[in-house]
Amino acid sequence: MDSENESGDAPCFGHLLVGGHPVDPDTARDVARFRRAERASLVAARALPSVEREMATDALIDGLDRIVALAQGMTVAAYWPIRGEPDLRPWMRKVYDAGAHVLLPVVIEEQAPLEFRTWSPDSRMARDVWNILVPADGAPRRPDVVIAPLVGVDKDLYRLGNGGGYYDRTLALIAPKPRIIGVGFSGCWLPTIFPMPWDVRMDDVLLSDGTHLTR
Repeated sequence: MDSENESGDAPCFGHLLVGGHPVDPDTARDVARFRRAERASLVAARALPSVEREMATDALIDGLDRIVALAQGMTVAAYWPIRGEPDLRPWMRKVYDAGAHVLLPVVIEEQAPLEFRTWSPDSRMARDVWNILVPADGAPRRPDVVIAPLVGVDKDLYRLGNGGGYYDRTLALIAPKPRIIGVGFSGCWLPTIFPMPWDVRMDDVLLSDGTHLTR
């Protein structure tokens, strides 16, 4: 018989769960370190001169006009720009003027899924948990299309974001699944982000150099 003093195996595999997924903790740690380094480099590269930024943003808006067929009553989740992200607020106004509903993501609490609330040009705005401007009022709504800002993206259309995991956490729960379009400035390609089980692939990727990839 085994001695009671001998240590045995762990009673469960909970020690191998990361974010609720069975992932080797050492692998998860190494991937997180890699992503932090790449994220810092790519965010710094977004500090474009004003004229170049304006041209790149205009190119993204033209691209969205081509690939998103707006319809009366559809819901399109955009974002309020932070950290040098492309400023798509002029396109949000076009979506609104077309009779579609513009939604913005709202962080209700840290590590929780996002809510999407309706935005209009005259919406009362407030600051969320991360000090980002969001619609102050309104019930949560489900988007038909989600425009997700890219820090980086790989050839398999996996997105590198700001690191909070909010989009992945949220998009995994929405049913039916919306069309997910990642948008970013050119130069944000990575060979791989080393996708983890919780990462959600984009359906489309649109970059400011005209690149458009779709699954």
